[in-house]
Amino acid sequence: MRAQVLERAAPIGEQPLVLEERVDPEPDPGDVRVRVSACACCRTDLHVAEGDLDLPRLPIIPGHQAVGVVDAVGAGCTRLRVGARVGVAWLHRACGVCRFCTRGEENLCEAAEFTGWTVDGGYADALIVPEDFAVRLPEGVSDLEAAPLLCAGVIGYRALRRAEVEPGERVALLGFGASAHLALQVLRHWGCDTVVMTRGETHRALARELGASWVGGIEDAPPDECDRAVVFAPAGKVVPVALRAIRPGGTVALAGIHMTTIPPLDHALLWRERSLRSVANMTRRDAEEFMALADDAGVRASYVTFPLEDANDALAAIASEAVRGAAVLTL
Repeated sequence: MRAQVLERAAPIGEQPLVLEERVDPEPDPGDVRVRVSACACCRTDLHVAEGDLDLPRLPIIPGHQAVGVVDAVGAGCTRLRVGARVGVAWLHRACGVCRFCTRGEENLCEAAEFTGWTVDGGYADALIVPEDFAVRLPEGVSDLEAAPLLCAGVIGYRALRRAEVEPGERVALLGFGASAHLALQVLRHWGCDTVVMTRGETHRALARELGASWVGGIEDAPPDECDRAVVFAPAGKVVPVALRAIRPGGTVALAGIHMTTIPPLDHALLWRERSLRSVANMTRRDAEEFMALADDAGVRASYVTFPLEDANDALAAIASEAVRGAAVLTL
C-alpha cells in the first residue's frame, strides 16, 4: 500500500511527509482493516508534522479523519463485517478500566491511543482500527463530505457542548477553518445567532454564506455582547479577545489540541463568573451524537481535494489558511 510517512518533524515547507510503499497491515483480534477512500487533513496533523506535539512514535503515518470500507476483520469481531462503510476518528482506543473511562470520560483515558499520532493513521491506502472504535456513517453523506466530520465536526460539536451553548443564544467563533464552518451549521440548526471573528477574506466569505450575522477580524469587537464563544484559532493571544466578547456568566471553550502561550489575564476578564474551558479529544458518544445531528441538520463540509501524493501541500495550505473549509486527501 501507499503511505505518507513522517520520519522526523520539520516545518511543512520542507515537505516532511515521504510517500512510501508498505505491506498492508493485518488486523489483530478485535481489530478491522479499513481500505481508505478519503482522509481529511486537520490542523492537528500539521502540529504532528511540524513537531508542535510530542511525538511518542516515529515513524508515524498521520491522519485521523479516514473514511473507507472494511476489507479484513480480526478474530472475534462481531460488530462489523467485510464491506461495512466506516469512519476512523482521533480516538483509536481507550482502556475502559481507568478512573476516567469508568466515569464515561474516555477522552481523558490515561492509556488512550490516538490515530495518526500514537498509531498509524489514514494518510495511507489502509489502516487498522479496533472494531468498537470504528464510526458508522450516515448513508446520505458521501465519503468526501463525511471525512471532515470525523474530527473537525466532532471536535466542533464537543466544543459547543463545553461552551454550554443553549438554543437561541448568541455565539462568537474565533478562527474559521474546517471545524468552525461545521460548528456554525450546528448553531444555525439550534437557532443561534453566530458572529465570526477571523482573518482572511476567503474564510469571512464562507462564514457569510453559511449564515453568520456579523463577520469581522480578530481585532474587531462584535456589535453585541455574546453568551458563549469558541476559540478555534491556535493562538493564545485570542483568548482575552474571546473573554471580552462574552457576557457575565458566559463561557469560552478552547477547541484546539495545541495553542501558543496565553498572555497574562486581567482578573476583570474572568470576574462575574465568566468561565474558560479546554476541549480534550473526543468520545465515541460524541461521534455518534454528531453524526446523527449532522444527518438530521444537513451539516455538510465545504472542502478542497488533494491526491495522497500531495499531502504536504494540503497541510501547507492549511498552515497558510488558503483552504476554504476542509482539505481532503483522495485515495
